[in-house]
Amino acid sequence: MQVYPMYIDGRPLTLSARREVINPATGEAFAAVSEAGAAEVDLAVAAARRAFPAWRDLADSAREQAVIRLAEVLEAAMPELMELVTLETGKPLHGLNQVGAGMEVGGAIAWTRATAALSLPVEVVQDNAEARIEIHRRPLGVVASITPWNWPLMIAIWHIMPALRAGNTVLIKPSELTPVATARFVELANAVLPPGVLNLVTGGAEVGAAIASHAGIDKIVFTGSTNTGRRIMASAAGNLKRLTLELGGNDAAIVLPDVDPQTIAPQLFAAAFHNNGQTCACLKRLYVHRSQYDTLCAALADLARSAVVGDGRAAGTELGPLQNPAQLAVVEALAADARAQGGVVLAGGHRLARPGYFYAPTIVSGVSNGCSLVDEEQFGPILPVIVYDDIDEAIRLANDSPNGLGGSVWSDDPARAAEIAARLECGSAWVNTHGAIQPDAPFGGVKQSGIGVEFGVHGLAEYTSIQTLKIMKKP
Repeated sequence: MQVYPMYIDGRPLTLSARREVINPATGEAFAAVSEAGAAEVDLAVAAARRAFPAWRDLADSAREQAVIRLAEVLEAAMPELMELVTLETGKPLHGLNQVGAGMEVGGAIAWTRATAALSLPVEVVQDNAEARIEIHRRPLGVVASITPWNWPLMIAIWHIMPALRAGNTVLIKPSELTPVATARFVELANAVLPPGVLNLVTGGAEVGAAIASHAGIDKIVFTGSTNTGRRIMASAAGNLKRLTLELGGNDAAIVLPDVDPQTIAPQLFAAAFHNNGQTCACLKRLYVHRSQYDTLCAALADLARSAVVGDGRAAGTELGPLQNPAQLAVVEALAADARAQGGVVLAGGHRLARPGYFYAPTIVSGVSNGCSLVDEEQFGPILPVIVYDDIDEAIRLANDSPNGLGGSVWSDDPARAAEIAARLECGSAWVNTHGAIQPDAPFGGVKQSGIGVEFGVHGLAEYTSIQTLKIMKKP
């Protein structure tokens, strides 16, 4: 079994304490990483702090070229990284609508190239005979990244690349469930970057807690659950760390009665079930007008029954397993509760009888707000479809959530749909699509879905502080 090392100060480090990495399609271990603790976090932070001044003082163009080189590293290793992503997450190599490991690695390359091209030029507020006032963006120092298990490599890239581009050094802790693709990338990156610029520490809760409270870390960027985000925020208060938190989502979509249900059913199904529903910005609550409700429910159920579920390495697989048994148990409990509250399972609703953590794609009708399947983020292959009678009711139900990551409106009248989308309490609102993110448009949540944004110049700015420079022309 291959053991993937940590990287601290440009050198590999392997400890005797190990954690096995499980392939969720089989339930068996295929790799291992070191089980680190607070001592290794201290070493990584010290290395990043030593590397920071030189990295900060590089010409902006030199950092741009370094990030471009990292895109080339990713591209050269794409087949290997795809295989590792599939082994540790279970997602297909290609998947439903081509959303799989290929998209994850390809997206990581595209995001890296787009981030390399970003810049934060000096802003001039005043320049006259009296004074010149400039606004500069300065790197923060050491940035710590804590990533989740659902898109491990892509989200690592979302965190690492803007931090490096802005002139920070980085310590990354991948999810203990899916550390392998990230570990391999960090190994490759350390052949390109100066020692200490990008460090990797693997482990569980002890590593995360040490990062959150560490006085030598200037910013944490975290993607994961709201509860964990709250704990990080509390621990980060000790030295007032900057935070970017992309937390839980329970995205709602509203279908207006002017649109053809059969036409949009495949798009809605893909938005809800890609990556087996294990995406923060998946469609997770679907509100449908009563006039179309039965037709759209039937169309979605047909799609669920026909989806090809299996090992992600097999040709033609559209949906893989849940990534871990704990998440499988969450989905099973939500389905059982929905049945107990009168929900009707139109397709799926059961674990598949095979090794691994497979659950049949599931459509549930007859539920509404107040049912746990609707109120809680399921993060799995199960979609509740909720009936509404007027648009104000649909908007109220969609906004009746502590989360506010994304939302969408579907209609043959995009202008009217945009007016309705503007009333949704979420950080991203889409019309006739859902979860469509891109590297030049900011993405982040409101309410309990997070703090700050990622992507584009707005996301890059979050890795900097403002320094205002006032130059008097005469003493």
